Amino acid sequence: MFIIGVLALTLFILAIMWAVLGVHALFLGRMPGHWLQQRVRQPRLWGAGALLMLVSWNIHSPSLLTIGIGLVALGHVVKPTR
Repeated sequence: MFIIGVLALTLFILAIMWAVLGVHALFLGRMPGHWLQQRVRQPRLWGAGALLMLVSWNIHSPSLLTIGIGLVALGHVVKPTR
């Protein structure tokens, strides 16, 4: 029973961290940390996808999860428009 509580707490903390990264990327247009800045080319797409993935988890929608995963992938792949 203890291990289930630890896993639930870990998932909750990871969800909060994912939401903070998503909001930071969506509103500020850049990723925190050097490693993420190198790998994510379109932070706003990535942030929108990350938040959409969290919303889909809360309302149990696999279609929103798929769209969110696609937006996160596009955030990594699409080149900046400069």
